[in-house]
Amino acid sequence: MSSPDDTVLLHTTGRAAHLTLNRPKALNALTHTMVLRIGEALDAWETDPAVETVVISGAGERGLCAGGDIRAVHDDARDGDGSASAAFWYDEYRLNARIARYPKPYVALMDGIVMGGGVGISGHGSVRVVTERSRVAMPETGIGFVPDVGGTWLLGRAPGGLGTHLALTGAQIGAGDALLCGLADHCVPSAALGAFVADLAAMPVQDALARHERTPPEGELAARREWIDACYAGGSVEEIVERLLAHGGTVAKETAETLLTRSPTALKVTLEALRRARRLGSLEAVLDQEYRVSLAALRAPDLVEGVRAQIIDKDRAPRWSPAGLAEVTDADVAGFFAPLGDRELGLAAPHPLTPPAR
Repeated sequence: MSSPDDTVLLHTTGRAAHLTLNRPKALNALTHTMVLRIGEALDAWETDPAVETVVISGAGERGLCAGGDIRAVHDDARDGDGSASAAFWYDEYRLNARIARYPKPYVALMDGIVMGGGVGISGHGSVRVVTERSRVAMPETGIGFVPDVGGTWLLGRAPGGLGTHLALTGAQIGAGDALLCGLADHCVPSAALGAFVADLAAMPVQDALARHERTPPEGELAARREWIDACYAGGSVEEIVERLLAHGGTVAKETAETLLTRSPTALKVTLEALRRARRLGSLEAVLDQEYRVSLAALRAPDLVEGVRAQIIDKDRAPRWSPAGLAEVTDADVAGFFAPLGDRELGLAAPHPLTPPAR
């Protein structure tokens, strides 16, 4: 069984039902249709007594999912009224919350590249499996956007300053660091994934993991915790950059230089979003906040410019507006968190709200 356009393949083997993202040429980037199909499948399998486990993976050799279809968001922000992106995020963020509360084991195979929206469909699962090939990241500040899909919830709960470091820089991490940061639970060698998946058809998840789980490759972040925690405790992005530059270490200096290439507005909004997320009591409340921030980003100039520079023209020379951190005011940042009235996502609200027009 598959979706009409075959961008999500569905099949059941034994006790396990499988979702395969099937846009390998686009590194399985999520479209609105794919999000809806995943949700429909989860609904059907939840009440199917023959399905005991759900497994999500990506077609092709490169990874699970590189994120959302950011070109479509760019075009909507540049040429449209933002309604298509609002509708996409409305359903995507609801799917993220659905995955987090799914009553059956939801096994995410995070082999290869897992970024942005790919973290959203894996990082909230109950069984998150990385491999030695995993490259996990929330790279949004590099395109003038802010971590979403529950990314600020996940990174806000990482130890010390690690989540802030990953959110602001967009740095890619491997299996060991994904486990350290709470973005994954288990490591299985990439070559063993086929046998692991085969075992899921016949046995409980924990039994299959017992056969195939291995110690992950050593990460890099644990050895950097001292300076990461100290530097990212700064009260503002400017102070974080100053602390990184003053540290004296090569990697800390390179990190500061990386931050100074990111959208100043996105950096400041991301830091505020993370700190607010830590005070919010649920993933649903954080997703509500991220929806406000994402819709505000559609109206700001840096998202269109960032996607142009990094993905469309690929000149890697975005012209951010404002161009410097000092020019981004507290009022500018606060505007990203303004209530939406009857356009709220409403996941944490006591009553359902009308979804945006499609």
